[in-house]
Amino acid sequence: MQVQPYLFFNGRCEEAIAFYREALGAEVTNLMRYKDCPDPMPPGMLPPGSENKVMHVNFRIGESIMMASDGNCTGQPGFQGFSLSITAPDEAKAKQLFEALAKDGKVQMPMGKTFFSPCFGMVADRFGLGWMVIVAE
Repeated sequence: MQVQPYLFFNGRCEEAIAFYREALGAEVTNLMRYKDCPDPMPPGMLPPGSENKVMHVNFRIGESIMMASDGNCTGQPGFQGFSLSITAPDEAKAKQLFEALAKDGKVQMPMGKTFFSPCFGMVADRFGLGWMVIVAE
């Protein structure tokens, strides 16, 4: 059994994928747009002009497979009640990842030493997606 996050960016998926490519080295393994769907979309499901939006994308960050979509293309994504945790091999890499994710985002807990890690921090990226960056002790 495997659990994978499926993220809905509400119209900003392509922007998010470009950001994660730059910030985290994400690699897209599969992408399908609404216009490529073999079945017609139910009336009223998407706003007009959304045919080029991302219906589904698989992308890899390190060893993890993530999935995402533009969803119903309603505007600003809303990520609440969870964060994604990313483990870096060392403090230099952790700080690099943290700074990249924090660009145009919001630092929730600055990087620093904790009782459980030599380097840990929390940030919400520009899409409001929470990340915990950690170096395992």
